[in-house]
Amino acid sequence: MVSEVLKANELYKVDPVFGQHSFNNHEQIVFCNDKDTGLKAIIGIHNTVLGPALGGTRMWNYNNEWEALNDVLRLSRGMTYKAAVTGLNLGGGKAVIIGDAKTQKTPELMKRFGEFVHSLSGKYITAEDVGMETSDMDLVREVTPYVTGISESKGGAGNPSPITAYGVYMGMKAAAKFKFGSDQLEGKSILVQGIGHVGETLVDYLTKEGAQVIISDISESRLEAVSKTYGATIYRGSNLYSEAVDIYAPCALGATINDDTIHQIQAKVIAGAANNQLANELVHGPILQDRGIVYAPDFLINAGGIINVYAEIAGYGKDEIMSKTQNIYNTTLEILNNADIHHITPNQAALEVAKSRIETRKKEGNK
Repeated sequence: MVSEVLKANELYKVDPVFGQHSFNNHEQIVFCNDKDTGLKAIIGIHNTVLGPALGGTRMWNYNNEWEALNDVLRLSRGMTYKAAVTGLNLGGGKAVIIGDAKTQKTPELMKRFGEFVHSLSGKYITAEDVGMETSDMDLVREVTPYVTGISESKGGAGNPSPITAYGVYMGMKAAAKFKFGSDQLEGKSILVQGIGHVGETLVDYLTKEGAQVIISDISESRLEAVSKTYGATIYRGSNLYSEAVDIYAPCALGATINDDTIHQIQAKVIAGAANNQLANELVHGPILQDRGIVYAPDFLINAGGIINVYAEIAGYGKDEIMSKTQNIYNTTLEILNNADIHHITPNQAALEVAKSRIETRKKEGNK
């Protein structure tokens, strides 16, 4: 009997959190369950040295709970470094709700989730992410003040997606400057994978500059609508990673640069909005570098969203939001140049800046 129990534990993993590959000295993991609303959520708080952990809530129909846990661990870690490298006084956190946002999300579920957020007394501040709308954050705000990205009519900064897209656009232009010698995107072929709120706005920026935009998405209706609006070409091939484009912009879910795709990629630059684009940054970052493909660190160039929602906490307006987001261009170019000088990957260079800022603050706090 004992041996059967041991076998079962081995099958379902003995260490549910601390033994996860994505666990990175996270401070706190909170599992939230409510039978009445059907809520099953996980809140990950990675690091709060620089300030309260801020990060969006993602609602996704995960294949299993292990997948959801892995996602929240990776995403919350990324938020720590995103805030640090951008110079914000915030820590990193994230939340995931397990379920189909189109069919299972209800006002009652969102408010119950907000109550769990409130129970953390401000250590975690939530915001909008995949599967969420500004109206959902308004519901959360009814039960807790620890939420950002609420409607402008309610005193918030509104939907962060357009600002995220602008930051990605700035980062992409900086990467183009580094690779091609000019940040002009006119005539450049750019494949945007994922045309949700952020991806579509990015397509708008690229189209206005005269880029040759190619779009890919799992939703045929979205493809048709965005193609009609912006004149973008719909990708109809069988392997988008092997397309000989100038720039590949992953704007859907993460880990698209993995063992299966990395040697197929023909793009000269990778710059997109998706979080955690490198399935394994220690393996895939160096491979991209060896192949001469410029990678703009995702947690750097997609930081426009957190800059936008941080405005609600710091009390600055639209002009400063845009100014801080535009500065992603300068930071990206500086990171790429430093990586080149010191013969490290751009991801490593960006992480060093972020970790240095955290360590400096930690030492100051220990004095």
